[in-house]
Amino acid sequence: MKRPSTTDHVGRLRSPKRARLVLAVLAAAATAVVTGCTTSGGAAGGGVPALRYQGWNDQVTLPELADALGYFDGKVKLDWVGNTTSGPQDIQSAATGQTDFGGAFGGAVEKLVSSGAPIKAVINYYGGDAKSFTGYYVLKGSPLTSAKQLIGKKVGVNTLGGQNEADIFNQLRTAGLSAGQIKKVELVPLPPPNIENALRHHQIDVASLSGQFQQLALAHGGIRPLFTQLDEYGPFNGGQYVFRTDFLEKHPDAVRAFTAGVARAIEWETTTPRKKVLAEFTKIINARKRSNEDTTSIKYWLSSGIPAQHGVIADKDFAHWKSWLLATGSVQTVPASSKLYTNEFNPYAKTGK
Repeated sequence: MKRPSTTDHVGRLRSPKRARLVLAVLAAAATAVVTGCTTSGGAAGGGVPALRYQGWNDQVTLPELADALGYFDGKVKLDWVGNTTSGPQDIQSAATGQTDFGGAFGGAVEKLVSSGAPIKAVINYYGGDAKSFTGYYVLKGSPLTSAKQLIGKKVGVNTLGGQNEADIFNQLRTAGLSAGQIKKVELVPLPPPNIENALRHHQIDVASLSGQFQQLALAHGGIRPLFTQLDEYGPFNGGQYVFRTDFLEKHPDAVRAFTAGVARAIEWETTTPRKKVLAEFTKIINARKRSNEDTTSIKYWLSSGIPAQHGVIADKDFAHWKSWLLATGSVQTVPASSKLYTNEFNPYAKTGK
């Protein structure tokens, strides 16, 4: 299925300039960051590799779940370095060597690869199914009834350049809005826990809500969907975990252990009774004792939202974002599939078991 954005509070419906992505990638060459694995003992070399990563506040990520379930035991460990609120920021951190892996929606992966970033996706980690999807909600008393009415309106999103932006662009294009009209829709980047509150205080007109934040808002009542991802795409795989390509070459066993563990965690979430899943999430959050975090919203988790069994990636997982990327000038050419992802580290890609 998260640190506050440092971008301007109100953004236009357009992608961050390609140059910004290029600079983010080139920064890797100017920093003395060690991109290889370190062992749990802190020294490079033998031992259990420790993978640096960013988490999400009040949530349990699939790698964290895999770790807690023992799927990484003796093969790889996790080294949490902080939280993020943005998929694009998360994979840029991986691209520049600040972390070892990161996750973002497929369109952000395509943009970063197109900019020259040496990253590649290895497994799907979120998407949309009948239970879990992103919806774009308005207050029940709102006069808005269709996407065509969003011109001049404000939409709360978790970040600029992410899937929320692509969803809105695709919906507006489908509704028949011109490029000029689409630019008049304002995107307001907000931390996901604050988006519902902004809607209820009329600071935004539409709120993008997903996962536990969506269910919490629905439980509070007084809102209705303007449109949803399911309306646009049906069940889909939305985002992938990526590693730097040099990391894949230097530490294939660590990546293989990571990918296999996450794949098993996806199936565990899918096949395990929801009550047991919630209990495991609660135990993990309580045990890690991170500041400003609680388990209140965990009870609203419904599913992994990943249609692909074991998170196996396919070409179609990137297809939804092609029009948005090209129309907004985010890329000149969409990268070839071979540049975007590989299933070679997922042992279930061939067996399907």
